[in-house]
Amino acid sequence: MEHPLNAPDVDPFEFAKRAADAIREKSQIETHDIALTLGSGWAKAADLIGETVSEIPASEIPGFVKPAVVGHVGTIRSILLPSGKHALVIGARTHFYENHGVRAVVHSVRTAAAAGAKTMVLTNGAGGIKPEWQGGAAVLISDHINLTASSPLEGATFIDLTNLYSKRLRELAREVDPSLDEGVYVQFRGPHYETPAEVQMAKTMGGHIVGMSTALEAIAARQAGMEILGMSLITNLAAGIQQTPLSHQEVIDAGKQAEERISALLAQIVAKL
Repeated sequence: MEHPLNAPDVDPFEFAKRAADAIREKSQIETHDIALTLGSGWAKAADLIGETVSEIPASEIPGFVKPAVVGHVGTIRSILLPSGKHALVIGARTHFYENHGVRAVVHSVRTAAAAGAKTMVLTNGAGGIKPEWQGGAAVLISDHINLTASSPLEGATFIDLTNLYSKRLRELAREVDPSLDEGVYVQFRGPHYETPAEVQMAKTMGGHIVGMSTALEAIAARQAGMEILGMSLITNLAAGIQQTPLSHQEVIDAGKQAEERISALLAQIVAKL
């Protein structure tokens, strides 16, 4: 079934506005200040950052589909933060490998921007290239390399991606945990895991983290004028760095083992935003 965002007469920004209006109507919250996309292992942060005032099945909001990945919750939550701000927590990420098109991948980010969010927090579970990052490490994203051969930008739309992942927000994160390391995230298309040779290519290109999300969303967030914080949970060492075969179950297990610790960390960071 063709995703509605891919119809030739659809304006993706108008569609995002419709989705944001639906969230306003269902949540009764006029403006959300911060948005978070919670990837594998990060979901519990939604329970820790504040008081949930609304929880909406993502399928009730235009343009959102039920997540295809085990470990993603499929809801959109409005949370009142202790600061009085409201956070929009997106538990319904669409991955590029689902073949719904890049508009669908970044629809959540554009919806968050249309809902008023000025800060976008993008999290994921990913593979680590640095051997010292054992499974369970939380790492800040300092930059990315987009290997999807696609972009959310359409036509002659030229957006500067210098300092895409906010240095200011990374410094705020390190006020919570000074030991946080950082690295360059490399988005592959997926859904297959990277080969050892592809991991070595990513390493040679300057990458430290490999995954299947985030980069396209970050570009769309920059286009929308948002300030971006990116964080990866290193669920495993990447192929060839880790000598045992990779599995999605390993990703889920690592996320479960780390979720209380990293969710508490993220909640403390959000409190500073």
